[in-house]
Amino acid sequence: MSFGPPQTPEVIKNLMIANGVVFIAQLAGPSFGFNVTAFGVVQPYAVWNDFQLWRIFTYMWLHSPGSILHIAFNMFSLWMFGSALALAWGEERFLKYYLLCGTGAGFLIASIPSLLGLLGISSSAADVFGNTLGASGAVMGVLLAYSFTWPDRTIMLIFPPIPIKAIWLIPLLFVMEWMSSATGTSNVSHIGHLAGVLVGWIYLVNEGRTPGAPTPQSLLLKWRRYRMRQKIRAVHRDDRQDSKRFRDDDDDPRRFH
Repeated sequence: MSFGPPQTPEVIKNLMIANGVVFIAQLAGPSFGFNVTAFGVVQPYAVWNDFQLWRIFTYMWLHSPGSILHIAFNMFSLWMFGSALALAWGEERFLKYYLLCGTGAGFLIASIPSLLGLLGISSSAADVFGNTLGASGAVMGVLLAYSFTWPDRTIMLIFPPIPIKAIWLIPLLFVMEWMSSATGTSNVSHIGHLAGVLVGWIYLVNEGRTPGAPTPQSLLLKWRRYRMRQKIRAVHRDDRQDSKRFRDDDDDPRRFH
């Protein structure tokens, strides 16, 4: 079993270099009197109240200065799955998709508290004034496209070390996120991850060049088929129970007149 893509396209190299350069700037910036992280993170209040719209784009190039694992995991995932996509799609199409997923996720992160407010649902102070940063929204879009393009391809996970089909990668990641959140040990932006997946799915469906991307119509059809199979199973189960009951009555040694 081989590890990693056979070739790393230039667009992947350039994206990784850009993220690395920005990360170094984050670490060095305060020494020069400029806080790169504070300038670029997504904060819903700053985006819409102060009209700092650049944040929905710049946040995706930033990572936590306090943990090398944040940028390392995102860049590893980008290299591992993005390389195959860029080779299959072409670099221009891949870059457009990557930037759209990241920027779209940033827009939704900044907008959801306001949208909830319009529906009469209040948001916490953390949701309104909290900061979000990282390439995870864009990377989740890449993982989604990979799983739709090669749904039956086997992936060997690092943790836990188990093989799975690519189509189950996104659901498994969300389950793992939910489990880590339940223990109170996670500061992952679930909205950012979900937003990246949602934007990626909408784009792929509308683009129409990824056959594995399910449309709303196909999902509805699958749901109806599932419901029909459930009803058929229920009818068969009732028939078997009735048949068993009739056999038991026939075997009854008692006779009534």
